[in-house]
Amino acid sequence: MAIPVPDVISRYFTAQAARDFDTLTTFFADDAVVIDEGQTRRGADEIRAWRENVASAYEYTTELLGVEAAGKGNYVARVHLEGNFPGGNVDLDYHFTVDGEHIRRLEIAS
Repeated sequence: MAIPVPDVISRYFTAQAARDFDTLTTFFADDAVVIDEGQTRRGADEIRAWRENVASAYEYTTELLGVEAAGKGNYVARVHLEGNFPGGNVDLDYHFTVDGEHIRRLEIAS
């Protein structure tokens, strides 16, 4: 039986694909943390700057392959990216911690 994907995760990927960073940042809790490429971003301003930087540096497509529950409020989304970044394609795990309608933590790892 497939687990229901929290709505906030589905909306995150929709906003990311549309490069709608105004909407995307509203999905994060005020004190949210994002860890990507070994760097930690905290709060809406740093998270928005991170997304805008990634979007301006590379053109890429995102394919959500699936989401699994990983314990209380934790989910792992498997994602395939293709674009003009080094290597051209990569499979990543997005580790979300969700609290109600907000993302408290997101860690992206290969």
